[in-house]
Amino acid sequence: MTQITTPFGAQSTAADVIAGMDLTGRRAVVTGATGGLGRETARALASAGAEVTVAGRTLKAATDIAQDIVAETGNPLTRAGHLDLADPASVAAFAAEWRGPLHILVNNAGIMATPERHTPAGRELQFATNHLGHFALAVGLHDALTAAGDARVVVVSSVGHVNGPVRFDDFDFTREPYDPWLAYAQSKTANVLFAVEAAKRWAADGIVVNALNPGRIWETGLGRHMDTPPASFDPSGASGVTEKNIAQGAATSVLLAASDLVEGVTGRYFEDCQEAGPHAPGVRRGVAAHAVDPDNARRLWDLSVRLTAGGQ
Repeated sequence: MTQITTPFGAQSTAADVIAGMDLTGRRAVVTGATGGLGRETARALASAGAEVTVAGRTLKAATDIAQDIVAETGNPLTRAGHLDLADPASVAAFAAEWRGPLHILVNNAGIMATPERHTPAGRELQFATNHLGHFALAVGLHDALTAAGDARVVVVSSVGHVNGPVRFDDFDFTREPYDPWLAYAQSKTANVLFAVEAAKRWAADGIVVNALNPGRIWETGLGRHMDTPPASFDPSGASGVTEKNIAQGAATSVLLAASDLVEGVTGRYFEDCQEAGPHAPGVRRGVAAHAVDPDNARRLWDLSVRLTAGGQ
């Protein structure tokens, strides 16, 4: 299988990637679009003429951002939607209220290294928010994605996935002490595994699904539970990680959501606007074998169906 390359790279911005595109008639949903990478992704898609729904945990915040994007892009087809990924009822309501085809779904929202918390159903919060909520959303919108005929699902993961697999025997940390970073790694591995399995299951429906690592961006609110940047951060990039701004961090999401350069590509993992190679120990790049293992992907899908069937 040929590794996908593009003319863009780590320093490319969302504006660079979207330049010259016409997304008129295409409808998009971006989760976590009230700030950071989600806002920039939504803005870029709207700037190319797409009808974009800014999905946020707070409707007022989503409405404010939608209005800002309309003012910035001149595209009046930018709307707000309420979506709390940790609340199964909110996810179900969002999917049930959708009407018509959906061409682009960007599963961007996420939380990182939070103190130990569980949902009312007992799910560990990072797993519930970063994976299960997005899983339920994508499955709930499957018919709309199918109706588009050529839909794209973009899943924002992280290089943090290399730090650990899905803990199938203790995904809620009920047997062993909670570790915020292992919980984050698990949720980000789950994002990649979702893309692997959904790509296979939904290929006949014309839906492509890819995951990505946006890079290290300190300007977002994702790192609110950690030092920013941490003392261990190496600004030289020797570990394979370089710091990006928000516009650069959103570039790979926009590429996968809209570019002809990845037309028909599915079930892959990207970083810096290129398909990533295998992860090598000691380097904060690439995709870990445990995150693209087909047996893990199938097992996670079955587990996710069970966990979301009666609420998270």
